[in-house]
Amino acid sequence: MKLHCFDRKFFHSSPSLTPIQLPSPMETHLWYVIPREVKSESLLNKYLDILSPCEKENVFQMRGEEPRKNALLARALVRTTIARYQINSRVSPRSLRFKKNIHGKPELEWQFSDHGLSPSLHFNISHTSSLVTCGVTINSQIGIDVEEKDRTLKHNILSFARRYFSKDEVQYLAAILDPEVQRQEFVKLWTLKEAYVKALGRGFSGAPFKTFTIRYKGVTGGSFNPLEDLNPETLQIVVDSFDDPIELTSNWQFVLLELAGSHYAAICMENNVDIEGERTVPVKLTVWKTIPFLEDECVSGTDAVKRISGLK
Repeated sequence: MKLHCFDRKFFHSSPSLTPIQLPSPMETHLWYVIPREVKSESLLNKYLDILSPCEKENVFQMRGEEPRKNALLARALVRTTIARYQINSRVSPRSLRFKKNIHGKPELEWQFSDHGLSPSLHFNISHTSSLVTCGVTINSQIGIDVEEKDRTLKHNILSFARRYFSKDEVQYLAAILDPEVQRQEFVKLWTLKEAYVKALGRGFSGAPFKTFTIRYKGVTGGSFNPLEDLNPETLQIVVDSFDDPIELTSNWQFVLLELAGSHYAAICMENNVDIEGERTVPVKLTVWKTIPFLEDECVSGTDAVKRISGLK
């Protein structure tokens, strides 16, 4: 049985997964779990059962019940999400093997491609204490980041931004007069920069935040209210890299949204070189809320997914 966006809910009484068709080019699938909604001890044990010995060890090394639960959900979400995208045969979440690139970004070991998975599948995960997410693309590198909308900083926002952000980004934030709006824009910028670094696969040490600028196309500063003056229908997010401003700016596309009413989510994906006019094709996004083995709900087009920029 295939799950389509207009089919809102499916329930499973046994540990099975609904197969999903692979994303089309310039499409992202985003899956998320709300940890506080996963309460069944037997279900958590099923998640633990599909993890590798190393993953189990990492989970048990976490201090505190909540961090252990979130670590378990993160690994279980990755395995169950990827296992859905089988082509010709059933793939057990437990059978998947992972490796890390030289910068530590997790990737699949593709000797399992002959078990029905596409070697062109890319994924990335991000989580907070209250939300766990996994994004999937085909033929395109992907980076995602989620942050709580009410995230606060112990230090002054502009002082903190001067430490990590580019001069143009600091200028952008300094031009916002409303402190609450300024805080929100800081969190959005952080998620976008984190998603970009993760898409590059280099990690923070390989692409420090100060070496590139995330900006809204057409915005150059001045006193304005982003919540009023930026139109999501036409808003584009671009990156100016000090290392390679032409190539890297044109190779990536962003999605920024409010997720589950409580988080900002940023997605950065590589433009697909096989698409004619690739640089003008906006990303298509399909979002599922899930409790793996129990419930899948497509929430695209609902209040759980509110577009800020970058979607068609």
